[in-house]
Amino acid sequence: MMSVVSRTKRLGVLGTMLLSCMAFNASSAWEDLPQEEYEAVLKGKFEQGNYSAKGADNCLMCHRRNETVMALFEGVHGRTENPASPMSSGQLQCEACHGPMGNHNRGGKEPMITFGKGSQLSASAQNSVCLSCHKGDDRLAWHGSTHDIEEVACSSCHNVHAAQDPSRDKHAADENCLSCHQQQRAQIHQRSSHPIRTGQLNCTDCHNPHGTLNTAMLSEHNINDNCYACHADKRGPFLWEHAPVAEDCSSCHNPHGSVNEAMLTQRTPLLCQSCHAGVHSGTPVSQSGQDAFGGGRSCLNCHNMVHGSNHPSGKLLQR
Repeated sequence: MMSVVSRTKRLGVLGTMLLSCMAFNASSAWEDLPQEEYEAVLKGKFEQGNYSAKGADNCLMCHRRNETVMALFEGVHGRTENPASPMSSGQLQCEACHGPMGNHNRGGKEPMITFGKGSQLSASAQNSVCLSCHKGDDRLAWHGSTHDIEEVACSSCHNVHAAQDPSRDKHAADENCLSCHQQQRAQIHQRSSHPIRTGQLNCTDCHNPHGTLNTAMLSEHNINDNCYACHADKRGPFLWEHAPVAEDCSSCHNPHGSVNEAMLTQRTPLLCQSCHAGVHSGTPVSQSGQDAFGGGRSCLNCHNMVHGSNHPSGKLLQR
């Protein structure tokens, strides 16, 4: 078994986030404590490093009849043969995540770290436990990310006590995202959208939910690079560039979906005329759609190379 010092060092990341230990009246119920005092009590337990000598065997004396608890052993975190698993020999086992047992299994029922909606701990305190092990490259930007600032807990999306973490399945991960991002849920069901609802594209194909240094936690450096990952033919460089295209694809398109063709933010010619107000301004647009300006693809009837042209005579993006 690991020494108390090494155990405390491993889980010390939670301790650094919590307040100094406060006095506690033993006659009070643990769950009645204010959050700050509750977290301070847990900090005190970490400082004492009072881990169980028998590890998971002590925990399972009471919790082995709980199906949710036992489901841990069906997933990656419960694999005793994997040296990286907290349940393997020489590791802290249940206490790796839930903290030192102390007198939890005796009359006082000292509190343990809990996760999920019923937890009395703040999301940042819960997450510090997960991040003490999960420090990979795709999580380097977690601190300061939108999800971190909004106090989203890892357990809101992930389930450790399961044979298969649902967030490891891309379709289930999409449901996690859309349960909060309701506007985007509505947009992907509009007439023109990326095929997210059919499973051909997933939220994590464009976004990193653990945070990036880019806008909207995009996987690539900017919106255009994200789009070019699939739409390489629009990348350029072009001899004749369309300025808003080179600057930001979302100037004209809504990437989550739109009621307009090609996910355009407005229908043509209104979209084009929002910038090109003086062009063809003396020519009325037929309400019946029988002319080149209002019929068919409107402006795109003539200016069909709207993303850019390499033709020597393509200055007007007509060829």
